This record gives sequence, C-alpha cells and structure tokens, in this order.
Amino acid sequence: MNPNNISIRQLQAFVQVAHNGSFTRAAEGLHLTQSTLTAQIQQLEDQAGLKLFDRTTRRVLLTAEGERFLPVAQRLLSDFETAVTDLQSRAELKQGHVSLAGSPSVVTRLLPSALPEFRTQHPGISVHIRDDSAGSLEQRVLNNEVDFAIAGNHSQQPDLEYRPILRDLYGLVVTRHHPLAASKQLEWAQVPDEELLLLSGDTGIRAQLERFSASGQLNIQLDKARIEATNPAGVAALIAQNLGVSVLPALAADTHSFEQLRFIPLREPELEREICIITRRGRALSPAAAALLASIREQLSRMKLPNGVQGCVKNRD
Repeated sequence: MNPNNISIRQLQAFVQVAHNGSFTRAAEGLHLTQSTLTAQIQQLEDQAGLKLFDRTTRRVLLTAEGERFLPVAQRLLSDFETAVTDLQSRAELKQGHVSLAGSPSVVTRLLPSALPEFRTQHPGISVHIRDDSAGSLEQRVLNNEVDFAIAGNHSQQPDLEYRPILRDLYGLVVTRHHPLAASKQLEWAQVPDEELLLLSGDTGIRAQLERFSASGQLNIQLDKARIEATNPAGVAALIAQNLGVSVLPALAADTHSFEQLRFIPLREPELEREICIITRRGRALSPAAAALLASIREQLSRMKLPNGVQGCVKNRD
C-alpha cells in the first residue's frame, strides 16, 4: 500500500460507512451520490490491498482488517481537522505567536506603547521580544529565529531587507552640571574626545560611528574612549558617575536611564541613524507578525517622538 495515494475523502468515506453500516446513509451524510461513495471505498480497498467491508443484502460490516484500521482512520481525520482549524485560527488572528528582536532603545522606548493595543485586539497571539546588539539581531532574522527586527542597519546583509521607519539624530550626552550642559546644540568639533565613553564595537551605534569616522565625516578620535559599555543604560550609569560623556542617537538617550542627563544635538555635520524594520528577503511574514508590525507602525504615526527623532517618509511597505 502506498499511503501517499490515500486521500482524506477516502478516509471520510470509510469512517462514515463504518459508523452507519450502510452506503446509502453514509452517502447522504457526506452529500455524495452512492456511486461516488462506492468508488471511493473501492479505491481505498485497492490501495490497501485488503477488503475493509463485508457487504450483505441488509448491512455492511467491517472485516477484521477494517476493525483494526477504523481507530487509525478516525485519529488521522481528527488530526487533520485540528490542523486545518489551527491554520484558520492563525489566518483569522485568533491565535499565533510572534517573535521579534529590537535594539535596547527600541525595546525600551517604542514597543511598550504599541503592545497594549495589539494585545487587546489579538489576545490569543503570544509575543516574544529579544533585546540584543545590532549584529546579533540581523543574524537572528537570517536564522529565522525571529519574524522581524527593529534596529539600525548594522552591516547591510544582502539576504535582509531594511525598511527605514525613523531617523535618529546624534547628540552629546552629559550630566546636568557639565560645562556644555547649557548648550542648545553643539558642533562635532566641540565634543571633548578625552572624556568619551562609548558603546562597544558589537553595537550598531558604535559600528555606525566607526563608519562615519572612516569616511571622514567625523573629526573626533573614537579610539580615545576610556571606557566602553555594551548597552545605552550602562553608558548612562557611567555618565551619571561623572566618568565622562558620550555620543548617542536621540532615541537611545530618551529612556528612563537618561532622565537626569542632558542630550545636546550635534550639527556640522548633522549625522543620523536610521531605525529599520529588518526582515529576511523573500520570506513572507505570518499573519500574526504582519498584524503586530502594522500595530507598531500605527502607534509610531500617533506617538510624540523625542526631539531629534522623526519618522521616515518611506514608512510603509
């Protein structure tokens, strides 16, 4: 017997005939002609190479082989119906799972305001959020560990698609009593190199600063940084202890960790970070992931963004 040639309709026909003990009543229950039903049973028996029913003038009875096969057929049909129902529920957003990743500033500043409305609309969908460095975020998308990521463009991977949603201006972060704290804006030439605290090299922000420096857009010496941290919250704690100053995008400096510090926009040149939706090229989002992404976009369109952060013109798929 080749199980690949047995169809769901044949299993349904077999179970109905077994339950009814009659081809006539089974055909009525399945809304088939009796000849069609008889043909399906015949095809199943031919595939199996066994008789599954003993036919008498009054009743149709299961053979011994049919008796053994009946609970298997019932289980297969039940599993199939459950799988189809699950697919329909996911398509209708009644249930599902979304896994996304974001840079620390995105997870802290943007996602919390978008999730409550999404959870209200789709209570059956679970959400798993990862907070990671930019390089790791891209790799998680490539490995299909997450549906999408929201972060800066770290390395322009050819297998990933980057759709900008925010532009994020760089600025200097200092304590409130720092000599530069009263400034409304500064030039990059005024950044005190000898006081620099920076994010580590595996972060998207540091990688972008290195690219700016290599292209000649920056005249500060990043290699003078005395201390490095792996996330913005760590940098904020170091600045609060008067251990130096840092250069960060506006969104990264707008979390609770920076409440007692000052962010001063940097001009000449005016440098920005792009926050992107990162997806794997050629891979369609699940209905649940697409719904969450739409909810995030909708929330961004209504959100009052921090000074130095603005939405991109191309913020739609």
